[in-house]
Amino acid sequence: MSMRSSLALAALFALTQGAASAMADAPGLGQPIQESDLKRWDISILRDGTGLPPGQGTAAQGAAIFAEKCMMCHGEGGKGGTSAALVGGGPLTAGIDTNKTIANFWEFSTTLYDYIRRAMPWPQPRTLSDDETYALVAFILAQNKLIAEGDAMNAQTLPRVRMPNRNGFIVRFPEKAPNWPMPTGE
Repeated sequence: MSMRSSLALAALFALTQGAASAMADAPGLGQPIQESDLKRWDISILRDGTGLPPGQGTAAQGAAIFAEKCMMCHGEGGKGGTSAALVGGGPLTAGIDTNKTIANFWEFSTTLYDYIRRAMPWPQPRTLSDDETYALVAFILAQNKLIAEGDAMNAQTLPRVRMPNRNGFIVRFPEKAPNWPMPTGE
C-alpha cells in the first residue's frame, strides 16, 4: 500500500470515529416524524388504483384548469409546446424515436393521476386539489379519445380505463417482477 493510500485510509478512519463520537454528543435537534406529517407525503398510487383519493372530475372541468395552468407549457389542447405533447402520437413503430404521449406509451391510467398530483404544474407541484387532478386526467384522456367527453374520473372509474399500450412493455426478468394487482376489469 502506498503512503498516499495509507494516509487516505487513516483520514477516513479518523473521520468515521469523529462522526460516531459527535453523534453520541448530538444536541438532540429535530423531532420524530408524526404520522400526520408522513401521510402528506405518502401519496403513491398503485396501478390498480390503490391509494386514489376521494373526489372526481370531468373533461369539461379539466379543460378550464388546463387552459389556466398547463397550456403555457403543453400547448393548446395538450398537443405540445415548450414541454412534451400529452395528446396524439402514432403507433410506436419507429422505436425509440417515436414521439411518446399519454395515449401511445403510458401503461396505466392511474400513473397519469399519480404523476400530475406529484409533479404538476411546474414549478408549483402538489398545488392541485384532488378534484382538479381528476379533472385534468379526464381532460387528457378525453383529448386522447380514451374516454368519452362526459365521463367522470374518480377512484372507481380511473383504474378501469384501459390504456392502448397496456401490454407494450416487455418484462426482462419476469421471475423477478413484482406481483402487483391488476386494475379492475382485467
